[in-house]
Amino acid sequence: MMKIFSILFMYLICPMAVLAQQPNLIPHQINLKNGKRFALNLPANYEIIPAAEGLKRVRFFSKAPDGRMFVTDMYDLSDNEKGAIYILDEWNAETGKFGKITPYMTGLKNPNSVQFYTDSSGQDWLYLAETHQLTRRKFTQGEIKSTAKAQVLATFPDYGLSYKYGGWHLTRTIAVGGNGKIYVSVGSSCNACVEKEKVRATVLEMNPDGSEQKIFATGLRNAVGLKWFGKFLFATNQGSDHLGKNKPDETFYALKRDTDYGWPSCYSSNGKIFADPKFKRPTGCKNVPSPYAYFPSHSSALGFDYFDDPNTDDTIKNSFLVALHGSTDATIGHGYKIVIMRKGQKLETFMDGFLVGKNVYGRPADIYRIDANSFYFSDDKGGVIYYVRRK
Repeated sequence: MMKIFSILFMYLICPMAVLAQQPNLIPHQINLKNGKRFALNLPANYEIIPAAEGLKRVRFFSKAPDGRMFVTDMYDLSDNEKGAIYILDEWNAETGKFGKITPYMTGLKNPNSVQFYTDSSGQDWLYLAETHQLTRRKFTQGEIKSTAKAQVLATFPDYGLSYKYGGWHLTRTIAVGGNGKIYVSVGSSCNACVEKEKVRATVLEMNPDGSEQKIFATGLRNAVGLKWFGKFLFATNQGSDHLGKNKPDETFYALKRDTDYGWPSCYSSNGKIFADPKFKRPTGCKNVPSPYAYFPSHSSALGFDYFDDPNTDDTIKNSFLVALHGSTDATIGHGYKIVIMRKGQKLETFMDGFLVGKNVYGRPADIYRIDANSFYFSDDKGGVIYYVRRK
């Protein structure tokens, strides 16, 4: 852990001296069981394999204390109670495929994120974020169904404008901090507005039992990606939709306690902070921090992971890989790719081909690093888990 912290500390203070060139991407043919055929473009020294298929709106990964992979599935884009958690089981590293997909919990309200935590007594807990609540349950290693009683740790408002109007952010994301705290992001109810409930557009911090809940950071319209590395809580954040096709940025932060990141009054454009004329506030935007990094407008930056192993390929070494889910309006065309992000350096594309003309072949949602040179990512449009590894 200290090694990760020292690398990230240097990375935060000054950009890493890794001046990798934009990788040369070549087509890799994808043949899905449902008959769909298309190509995704990634570096020649990597391969991509559909590791699990037949899911729906598959979202975020988590590894259980027993080593099994769990993934959430929100079913579709509607507000529903058809969501599920699946166990991705019987992994075969040679073929790059899971042999079995087991429904662990069903009938869930838009489950975006699940995480595990082991307390000081050795008890394992499963934390589940649904639109309306955060719960935890005792977890027994090896179980294939959850039978433990749920403890409700927090409740969240679950109403707002529909997706059509840029609001009603249904996802809640959990991060387990290396400081023994639990963090949960709660999106805004709207595209841009002054919220009535303080919990909206924030990241919350609490003890593992739900006590001592407090707002950790505010002014985050929709911080969908949330992950702890070293001593830092990192987050991706979605910008507002009413400022045109080319602004604001989608942003990435190393979150700081008690900090306001500006929404709805302030926004980032090319990494600089500006005031939104529709939502003026007396304090202005002078104290709003610039992002750690930023992405094209409306590209919808979601999940990410950090690749810092000494044996990692130079293409992605000491970088974040970030899933750009893609603009809801495909004609804008931003996103629909996985990018290489290093602080202070130009974004590089690691993988694209999800959007070709008007055809959408997938929308990457989360990234989970397996080892130095391989990872899973979820496609919540195609319902596919992909496995990517260096050859």
